[in-house]
Parts: sequence; structure tokens; C-alpha cells
Amino acid sequence: MSSVSAVSKSGGRQSEQKLYRPFMCRVESVRDLTSTEKLFRLIRQDGLPFGQKPGQFMQVSVPGIGEAPISVSSSPTRGDYLELGVRKTGTLTGAMHGLKAGDEIGLRGPFGTFFDTEAMKGKDLLLISGGCGLAPMRALIQNVEDCRDDFGNVTVLYGAKSPGDILYKDELIKWQSSEKLDCQVTVDNVPEGTCWDTNVGMITKLIPPLQIDTAKTVAVIVGPPIMYRFVILELEAKGLGDKNIIVSLERYMKCGVGKCGHCTIDHLYCCIDGPVFRLDQVAGLKGAI
Repeated sequence: MSSVSAVSKSGGRQSEQKLYRPFMCRVESVRDLTSTEKLFRLIRQDGLPFGQKPGQFMQVSVPGIGEAPISVSSSPTRGDYLELGVRKTGTLTGAMHGLKAGDEIGLRGPFGTFFDTEAMKGKDLLLISGGCGLAPMRALIQNVEDCRDDFGNVTVLYGAKSPGDILYKDELIKWQSSEKLDCQVTVDNVPEGTCWDTNVGMITKLIPPLQIDTAKTVAVIVGPPIMYRFVILELEAKGLGDKNIIVSLERYMKCGVGKCGHCTIDHLYCCIDGPVFRLDQVAGLKGAI
């Protein structure tokens, strides 16, 4: 069975400025995604490109509040801006939700490994995300859309808790009607009185009916930790090998540069060795999956 790395590091020693000192950005727009998530579009004050790649993350800081890692949610193929999908969960993200267009915010990065679209060229792609995992997956989907001739068949599967928890609703509708890819959405449950006329159930139910060419398919999984084990079991049941399954692991990457040790997985640092891994790199590590 052929395999593809589909994981790459940004490479090279980063400058002290990029590692430790935030650069300032202007909030160009803020858009509500759900009752608890917002999408921020940022522009660098210095006019330089962000240099982000799908799968990487930024260290985001609000002056006087603190700093937190947040996944990149837009592809560099879309323009000289950066988008971050942010769920309100704590002090920093709560402060971000109070920002409006014209406000300033600090960023460090981008950091971490990324989805290696060069290595994915010519492959069929199965892109599986759940919950907030669609935020980083969106960056990869946008990249694939903009370079569509580089890839084979593209299938997007997305699962959310309920219709009200679905992120990027407008884009999902476009992906579902697009000729560039096949997109399926499911929800775990539908509250009484909610209008919903498509799939209901765990995202794993969408996998068995798929026709997968295991010799040329790369699967990418991004979502809550509990989702990974069951999705991987379904992919392995279809005959897909660990070398062709890519995962993005969620850990608290406090420093982002491999210094603090908060994000260790056995001997690996999620912030510099990840967060994007090929499954055979982490499958045997305690607490990885």
C-alpha cells in the first residue's frame, strides 16, 4: 500500500521576533457562527503576510488578559488575511468575543506542523471533522478548493451535536452543492421543534457506505478526542492503513515553541512535532489517541 506523509514542519530556526514577541493585528471583521463561536478576520499592522499553512496554530493575545493557542481557520490562498474560529470558553476567548472591527490583537506564529498538500497531490482525500474541528479543517478545504486540479476525489464529512452547533453553515451549504467535492453533514440529535431533514447520528455512520480506494486515499481527522478512536476503527475496517491516516491532536500548547512541556505526548511536543501527525507516528503512544 502506498503512503503519503501529509505532515510537514515549517522548518528552520525561527527568529526571536516570531517565537516570543507578538505582532499586532487589526480586527477587520467579526462574524457570529453560533451562540458560542465567532469568526475573526485579522490583518497584520505591518503589512507582512501571515505565512500560515492549513493545520497550524497561532498564539493569540489580548493586552492585559493573556494568551492562548488557536487553530488557523483560513487558507493563505484566499488573501493576505487570517481567520480564526473562536469558541468562548475562558478568560482570553471571552475577551476576544468582546472585540469589534478596528480593535487590535496580538499574534505569535504560525506554529506547528501542517497538512502537507504537496504530498497529497494526486490523492483522493477524505476529510473528517467534528465540532470545532471544522475550524482548522476549513483551512485545508479552502486550499483544496483553490487548487482543485491537484487532487483526486474529495469527500468532506462533518458532525455536530445539534443543528444549532453547526459551524460555517453557509459554507457547508455551498460545499454540499459544489461539483468540486462531496460533502455530508450529520448531527447527534435534533431538539424537538428544530427543522432538520438530513442525517442524524454519529459521524461514524457516514463512513461504511463510502467507496474508498485504499491505494490512493488520504484521510484527515480533526475533532474532539472521543471521536478519533471510533473514526479510526471505521477507516481501518475499510482497509485504510495508519500511514494514510492523518490526525490533528488537541493539547494545551502554552508556549508554542517546545519550552514549557504542557503539551507533551510521550517523547513528543504537540506544539513543534505536531499538532498534525500521521497516525503511525502516534498510535502506540500512551494518551495520544
